[in-house]
Amino acid sequence: MDFSWTIVVAGALVGLAVGLTGMGGGALMTPIMVMFFGVNPTAAIGSDLATSLFMKPFGAAVHHKAGTIRWDIVRWLLPTALPAAFGGALLLQALGDGDTLQTRVKYVIGGALLLAVTGMLARMWLDRRRGLGSAAAEDAEVRVRPVATLLIGLVGGVVVGMTSVGSGSLIIVMLMLAHPRLRANHLVGTDLVQAVPLVGAAALGHLLVGDVSLGLTGTLLIGAIPGVVAGALLSTRVSGPALRWALIVLLTGSGLAMWGVSGTPLVAVCLALAAVGAVVTLRTRRAAPARPDDERTEEREPSPTMTA
Repeated sequence: MDFSWTIVVAGALVGLAVGLTGMGGGALMTPIMVMFFGVNPTAAIGSDLATSLFMKPFGAAVHHKAGTIRWDIVRWLLPTALPAAFGGALLLQALGDGDTLQTRVKYVIGGALLLAVTGMLARMWLDRRRGLGSAAAEDAEVRVRPVATLLIGLVGGVVVGMTSVGSGSLIIVMLMLAHPRLRANHLVGTDLVQAVPLVGAAALGHLLVGDVSLGLTGTLLIGAIPGVVAGALLSTRVSGPALRWALIVLLTGSGLAMWGVSGTPLVAVCLALAAVGAVVTLRTRRAAPARPDDERTEEREPSPTMTA
C-alpha cells in the first residue's frame, strides 16, 4: 500500500486511545482499515497485530516508569495467552471461510463489549448509591485471582489470534470483572504490558501464513508510536473516574463498530456518552467532601526531601 497521511493520522488517534485506556487497538484499528481504507480483512488483522507489537511497548514503558503495572497479574495471564494467541491465528486459516468467521466473531465481541458497558455503568451507579468515592472503590493492592486470570488469558488469546480484537478491549474488560476494585490506571498499565507478548505470538502466526502487510504496518506506526506515548503519559495523570468513562466511550464505540454501526450514528452516541461522563465526573468532584486543612497545607508546602 502507498504511503498515506490519512492512515498516519488514523494510527495516531488509535495509538492515543491505546495509551490512554489500554484498549482500542484491534477494536478500532481493524474496522477503520476495512471500512475506511478498503484493506482486505485478513491483511488488516495481521497488519494491526504487527503494528500493536511495535506500538504498545512505548506505552508500557511509560506505565512502568510510573509504577502502574501489576506484574503478578501479567505473570498469570501469559502462560495460557501466548499459546492460545498463536494457535488462534492458525485456527482461523484451518476453519475455511475466514471472512464469514470473522464477521460472526465480531458480532459476538461487539455484544460482549456492550454488555461490559452495561455492567460498568451498573457498578458505578451502585457505588454512588452506597456513597463510595473513587478512593474507596479502587485499590492498587487487589489480590490476583490465578484461575480466573489463566482463563482470561486462554479466552483472550484465542480471540486475539483469530480477529486481532481483544488484546486491550476484551481482556481489559475480563480483568476488570475478575478484579473489580483494581485502580483504572493500574488496569491500563497491566493490560498494555501483557498485550506486547500476546500480540507478538498472534502476529507470528499471521506472518507465517502471509497475512501481514509490512508497508501498511510501517505507515500506521509513524502515527501510532507518538500517539500511544502521549496517551500513556496522559493516563498516568488522569483520575480513575475519568478513565473509566473513557473506557465506556471506547467500549461502546468498539462494540457498535463490530455490529456494523458507523458514521454519524456512531459518532453521535460516543459524543453523547462523553458529555454525560464529563458532567458526572465534574459533579462527583464538586460533591467530594473537603479534606482537612492540615492535609491541604501539607500539599501546598512540599517536604525538604521533595525540594532537594
